Amino acid sequence: MKKRRLAIVLDTRKCIDCKACTVACKTENKIPLGRETYRNWVSEGPLRGEYPNLGQSYTPGQCMQCANTPCDRVCPTRATWVNDDGIVVVEDRKCIGCKYCMTACPYNARYYNEETGAVDKCTFCIQRVAVGEIPACVETCPTKVRVFGDLNDPESEVSELLARHPYRVLKPEIGTEPFLFYLM
Repeated sequence: MKKRRLAIVLDTRKCIDCKACTVACKTENKIPLGRETYRNWVSEGPLRGEYPNLGQSYTPGQCMQCANTPCDRVCPTRATWVNDDGIVVVEDRKCIGCKYCMTACPYNARYYNEETGAVDKCTFCIQRVAVGEIPACVETCPTKVRVFGDLNDPESEVSELLARHPYRVLKPEIGTEPFLFYLM
C-alpha cells in the first residue's frame, strides 16, 4: 500500500481575513484565545487597485510540513520528527525547550508554549486526521480557501487542483520542499 503524503492547497484569492481558521485551530488544539501564539495565521498583503476601487489580499500561513525539514535536523532530543503521512510532529515530553527548531524554521512557524515548556506548531490537526477528519482550519473556512488531502492519490482534490492550476510554494530557493501550495 502506498504511503500518503498529506498537503494543503490554498486559494488566497478567496481569503477574507475572517480569522475563522485561527480561532478553529486554537479551539481544536486548546491554545488560549487571548494568547498571541498561533499555529496558523493570516498575513495582510499589499493593497491593490486605485482609490476608490481598492482591494486587499491575504496570505494564510502555518507550518509548511516540509519534506526536507531543517527543524528536525537540529533537535538534540529528536522531539521533532516526520510521521508516515509526512506530518512534522513535536513530542512535548521529549522537547527540552531549547528553541533550536524555532531558529531553524525558515517560515517562523513555531512558538514556545509556556504551559507545556515545549515548542509547538501546526500538525495538520493530527488527532483529527488519525480518525479520518480534516484539519479544523480547513473545515471551518467559510470561503474554502484551504483544501486538504493526499498528494499520492491522483484523484484527491489537492492533486486535481495542482494538476489544473499554476501554483507556488513559499521560499522555494531554500530547498525545504514544503507541502503547502498556493494557487496563483
